[in-house]
Amino acid sequence: MVVNGRSWRQTAVRWLPLLTWMGLIFVLSGQAKTDIPSFGVWDLLIKKGAHFLAYAVLAWLALWAVGEAKRPYAIAFIIAVLYAVSDEYHQTFVPGRNGQWLDVLIDSIGALTALMSHRWGILPFS
Repeated sequence: MVVNGRSWRQTAVRWLPLLTWMGLIFVLSGQAKTDIPSFGVWDLLIKKGAHFLAYAVLAWLALWAVGEAKRPYAIAFIIAVLYAVSDEYHQTFVPGRNGQWLDVLIDSIGALTALMSHRWGILPFS
């Protein structure tokens, strides 16, 4: 069967990395606060940097997944932001964790940075 000019296999190959990355984020954000290491004076920078990078990768994978769709950058950004919101909501159910709008903002900035870098040719891989 062909969807939008791609076979089901081609579609799965494009979406599987994104879904796998989302699963990894879900597992990591499901860790109780007591299970997360502390990085001393670098703790805040490392953890917020991880948010930024995780969602930069997520946005790039979403861009690759949506491929030739109309407005692929907008779709990839929406996927990343909605997942960031859902991830922070998910954390409200994890012992010792809470959802933070600041993290959604950092995630969104990471996603936007990756997408704009790709759009402007700074990230050449596609």
